[in-house]
Amino acid sequence: MTVRIAMWSGPRNISTAMMRSFGNRPDCAVIDEPFYAAYLAATGLDHPMRADVLAAQPHDPDQVATTLVGDAPGGAAVFYQKHMTHHMLQHFDLGWMAQCRNVFLIRHPARVVASYRRKRTAPTLADIGFARQADLFARECDRLGAPPPVIDADDVLENPRALLEILCDVLQIPFSERMLTWPPGRRDTDGVWAPHWYEAVERSTGFQAPEARQQENHNTVAEAAMPYYLSMYAKRLQG
Repeated sequence: MTVRIAMWSGPRNISTAMMRSFGNRPDCAVIDEPFYAAYLAATGLDHPMRADVLAAQPHDPDQVATTLVGDAPGGAAVFYQKHMTHHMLQHFDLGWMAQCRNVFLIRHPARVVASYRRKRTAPTLADIGFARQADLFARECDRLGAPPPVIDADDVLENPRALLEILCDVLQIPFSERMLTWPPGRRDTDGVWAPHWYEAVERSTGFQAPEARQQENHNTVAEAAMPYYLSMYAKRLQG
């Protein structure tokens, strides 16, 4: 039986590093933000490399969902799916999520906004996905009758082994040492947007130590995201 893991995150988190981690497992296939083109086609938003994204992926969210609940590429035992929460527009059907083990990856909003601004200026609350992440989290809580797993980026970076061992246990898959390090470079499974967004992770060979905590600059978008972040942070897995 294929174990499908849907990892739900906003942008400028450690989502691509987590994809590298799972993708380095010998039993795992990965897919990178499969709803991105459907999101851009439906919203008309102008994102970096928009034309390339639209040309590379299906625009029909139902077609994407069918792929996600099908067999894993190459017949892999584990199918890791990297998802951006803001890509899941309100009219996209979410029924397919019940066939996945859903995990919620969070990061402090001030760090997200600071990182996002280095790649694309003036993010809105919708751009960074916290409100939609909280919606999806609440929906999954209702479906399961208990909170699904939540992991915080800083916790992973501070102790990758401990958090990944705990997460694998919760997901009922074996932990692999290969999740801790990986070769540098780009992957065939990376989205076509990798040249714009993935420079740092392409240089990486493992999880980097978290940045020193500093006084964060006042930012209304980060402040608006904080209640959503804190509601999930209280339920996070801890080493």
